[in-house]
Amino acid sequence: MIRKLTVFIFGLLAVWACSSIDCPVQHTVRTYYAVYNVDQKADTLKDTLSVMIHRTGFPDTLLLNTVSNPTSFSLPVSYFSTVDTLYFRFGQNLIRTVDTVWVTKENLPHFESVDCNVQYFHRILDVRTTHHAIDSITINNPKVDYDPQAIHFHLYPKSRD
Repeated sequence: MIRKLTVFIFGLLAVWACSSIDCPVQHTVRTYYAVYNVDQKADTLKDTLSVMIHRTGFPDTLLLNTVSNPTSFSLPVSYFSTVDTLYFRFGQNLIRTVDTVWVTKENLPHFESVDCNVQYFHRILDVRTTHHAIDSITINNPKVDYDPQAIHFHLYPKSRD
């Protein structure tokens, strides 16, 4: 009797332990941008910045709303599109400049467990931009995953004299 009860308890604990998977609910996959000057030194964007993403068949979505003088910022990444089209709006009110940024990427499914939803990591393949307020954007780290310390892009704004 005690043996059956012990086997039952261990079986119950084994089933309970296997079903309590720690899925990454709080983890988000984001790209991180750092602002640099022409001397390739960390800098501050001397303006406000808002960023929207273009979504085909849906309204554009605001990702970053009027951040003043950022030195760095992060943006979420789409899961299914191979190219994210972003609109970087510099300035406020009547004096605004908009640059379009295209981020070409490979979407890589990432499985934590069969009990968890699939997450997507990404490999950045290319970035290009119009050049109204942005001088250039370069890829610093093409691997996009949960790492919040990774700087994926260096953003070089045009100098405003």
